[in-house]
Amino acid sequence: MRVLVLLLLCITFVFGDKILTLATYNVENLFDLQKNGNEYEEYIPNGISKWNQKNYKIKLKNISQVIKDINADIIAIEEIETLGALKDLRFVLKQNGLYYQYYKIADSKNTTIKVAILSKIPFVYAKEVSVTASYKYRNILEAKFKIDNKELYIFVNHWKAKSEAESQRIISAKALTKRIKQIGYDKNIILLGDFNSDYEEYEKFKRNRKLNDTNGKTGINHVLKTIDQTRTASQTKYKEYNFYNLWYDTNEDERFSYIFRGKKETLDNILISQPLLKNRNIYYKEGSISSYKPSYLLKGKKIYRWQTSRKKPYIHKGKGYSDHLPVVARFIVTN
Repeated sequence: MRVLVLLLLCITFVFGDKILTLATYNVENLFDLQKNGNEYEEYIPNGISKWNQKNYKIKLKNISQVIKDINADIIAIEEIETLGALKDLRFVLKQNGLYYQYYKIADSKNTTIKVAILSKIPFVYAKEVSVTASYKYRNILEAKFKIDNKELYIFVNHWKAKSEAESQRIISAKALTKRIKQIGYDKNIILLGDFNSDYEEYEKFKRNRKLNDTNGKTGINHVLKTIDQTRTASQTKYKEYNFYNLWYDTNEDERFSYIFRGKKETLDNILISQPLLKNRNIYYKEGSISSYKPSYLLKGKKIYRWQTSRKKPYIHKGKGYSDHLPVVARFIVTN
């Protein structure tokens, strides 16, 4: 009997599938303490706003707590200033028992804030996708992985702010699709990050003349083609060149990563190519998408963001986390 139990355990180990946890987190302005001239006014090191060693350490500690609790295999980071800040975050995580051996930041263009990635899994490569030469647009970060000999492409995004016209987000979406066409839509591709777009942006922005300068077309819905998807992953039919927004795979009242004036919004999204819905070598674990919202990240009906004074000059109070919630999804890697 004991031999049989051991044999069954061996079979489970050999033939069992792996769970791959992915996350994306806008950490809200994680600046280092090196002055390079591009800082927002309230993040000039050791100035009147008290962005100093004490508050920087608290910010790193708080953000690392969130990331450690998620314990993703791969996590995309938005709104980080420099490679130095990324390394400091990585060091604090390591001190607390979570080691990301592999990391990359999109820093070839000196934008004020950038996107980055932390991973327990080695890259085949990690490189930047240029949106435009203008410093108005942050580069997209592309990383290729090979997990148990199965290829996976991840693109980390941070599109133009929600306050800007939709035409600016379409520019980022077009740069992204241009690169995807080179790879091929038949590949395992995950697009994630802060798109500054609702999963149904084409419905939400119609009546806003300031945003709708594109005759109702949006980057996330029309360029990435997420409109013609059914509402559950298991029923999604293959439609060439379309991406599936994982927010459709959870209850509508759970679809949020941001709260603006009391209204829930999904600025942060995870989109996947059609092969990741097909239960093949790597595929999405149905029902696993969620915003990460433990009680310590919420304060009443608001997200417990990093705290500063309300009036200028903004003074850092040394408490809080980020104005965004992380978004997490899981994937199955078959053996």
